[in-house]
Amino acid sequence: MSHKVLELQEGAFVISDAHFSHRREELLAFIQDIHSKKLRPTQLILMGDIFDALFGGISYTYEQNKELIALLNDISRDIELIYLEGNHDFNLSHFFVNAVIVPIEKQPVEARYRDKKVYLAHGDFDGETAYKLYTAFIRNPFVLFILKYIDLALNHMILKKVNKHLNKKNDCNDFKGFREFIKRRLENRFECDYFIEGHFHQNKFFIVDGFQYINLAAFACNQRYFIIKYSKESSILLEQKFSKGK
Repeated sequence: MSHKVLELQEGAFVISDAHFSHRREELLAFIQDIHSKKLRPTQLILMGDIFDALFGGISYTYEQNKELIALLNDISRDIELIYLEGNHDFNLSHFFVNAVIVPIEKQPVEARYRDKKVYLAHGDFDGETAYKLYTAFIRNPFVLFILKYIDLALNHMILKKVNKHLNKKNDCNDFKGFREFIKRRLENRFECDYFIEGHFHQNKFFIVDGFQYINLAAFACNQRYFIIKYSKESSILLEQKFSKGK
């Protein structure tokens, strides 16, 4: 779990679970507004599953997303881009050469904001053993190399089926018993002031074991994002809603 401690900046934008694809293009307009300086974050923090399918080593997934990738790379030359890999976007270091990439095995990653200790994670870092084996397997460069050529030989049939499946998913469900699930999962494991993650798409804040737990809204569901802003009385995250053209 060791990784350089990240410094979170006042005015940073935090975005999670945009699941960008041809079916969900709102994120492109949002990033275009940052690129054009219409929106001016001091830092951009991507909390995973920003793309519905972006896998390092699989060129087809790059081709499907190259416009957004190019914009993010331009932005990362002006401000710091921190990208926590998710379960839909991984092995990203050669796509985003200027970004701070945090793979699943380094999550949750420690960060600091003023005098506060913060943990950041996509949210799938502690799955069951079978899930951990699957994530290690699918991220293996050799496995991705083989999959790339199998997919090419089949005229992208595999990835087209994956995309078709993902397009049918409803990413905006309410998780019944979510608070109890998180308390069982995180109690007696972390000492911090804030624990921030995505993955579950719930947009809920509550206290767990003496720290504030924040599960981010999915940008894919309602175009919500967050700005890091100091407050003595409430969360360090100020919720915002993006509306194209406004």
